Amino acid sequence: MASLIILPRSRIFHGHDWVYASDVRNASGAPEPGDVVMLKDFKLRPLGSAIYNPKSQIIARRISFRAVDLDHDFFLRRIERAWEHRQSLGIDTTVCRVVWSEADGLPGLVVDRYGDHVVYQTLTLAFGLREHLIIRAIEEVLKPKTITARNEGNIRLAEGMELVKKTVVGETPPPFPIQVAGMTFQIDVMEGQKTGLYIDQIDNYVGVGRLAKGRRTLDCFCNQGGFAQAAALGGASEVTAIDVSEPALQQVQANAKAAGVKINTVCENAFDFLKRNEAAGEKYDLIVLDPPSFTRTKASVNDALRGYKEIHLRAIKMLAPGGRLATFSCSHHVSMGEFYKTVLDAAVDAKRTLRLVERFEQRRDHPIIAGLSETEYLRGYAFELMASW
Repeated sequence: MASLIILPRSRIFHGHDWVYASDVRNASGAPEPGDVVMLKDFKLRPLGSAIYNPKSQIIARRISFRAVDLDHDFFLRRIERAWEHRQSLGIDTTVCRVVWSEADGLPGLVVDRYGDHVVYQTLTLAFGLREHLIIRAIEEVLKPKTITARNEGNIRLAEGMELVKKTVVGETPPPFPIQVAGMTFQIDVMEGQKTGLYIDQIDNYVGVGRLAKGRRTLDCFCNQGGFAQAAALGGASEVTAIDVSEPALQQVQANAKAAGVKINTVCENAFDFLKRNEAAGEKYDLIVLDPPSFTRTKASVNDALRGYKEIHLRAIKMLAPGGRLATFSCSHHVSMGEFYKTVLDAAVDAKRTLRLVERFEQRRDHPIIAGLSETEYLRGYAFELMASW
């Protein structure tokens, strides 16, 4: 097996599983892109096996502390283990993330289940080259009616791979309704956001719904309207959902109709909506901020924080006395401390005092690995606007 000699003080010596090109002293055995290589320290002691791609900035991703082959048994064992873990969590596995990349020892592989239908992504070259083995293992473990590949995104481009979207088992299902946590969503496995739904937010929809009874609610950056629907089901007096995408809002209305609730929708940039309505003195009892990631690199974190501060400042000013703000960040480049401080800074500028009501995180089917900070990316808070002293 070819090997990479890793320089001292690299992240892999501190519990991480990624090796950057700058971490490698030299390679031996002439490894090819997509090969499995052995990682070794500067004294040639083994550090485990990894998938290799010199085209990527992350040149190697560790998959085991011992030598392994990427054969059918490897994928079958890992996917079986991941599925057993999900079944042990006490969540509704009708809709769940079955495999989540490094968090399940399968870097770059995502497998989501929507009832009888499975959607997967291969985001690393080594796994893309062995997709036939992955499909076979998914069939054996989950026994779905259809399997759809959503091989999209910038990570594939960084790995030197093409973007591909296709059904690989069965026939592409038309959009279909599915129920989870008391809510109803239309799942479009071929065209929906992510693989069809933001599964990581399902528990947080429920948490925000508990805060909504009797409250005039605003859901910004709503996408499919999960928070809006949960608020309506939770007894909100009125719900308005804002998104810049008209197709997304059509989905919101379809979901609301299926769930038997009423949601008002506005097709507008959320920044513009907040600016205009804050200036007009509009008030809400519950405001939800769940924007897309404002940054995909560390270099643009400061720009992201400015964006976060602007929407929080306007939202806080729009809260009625005793109103609540539920806010989320999905960028691992923005730390929990940075995000919290940004909300606090906005409250200071607005001359308001916020009381922390609840903390939110990603659903348990998106496990967090100690030492791999990238697996902990979704954070959120619910605050209550306190009355003036």
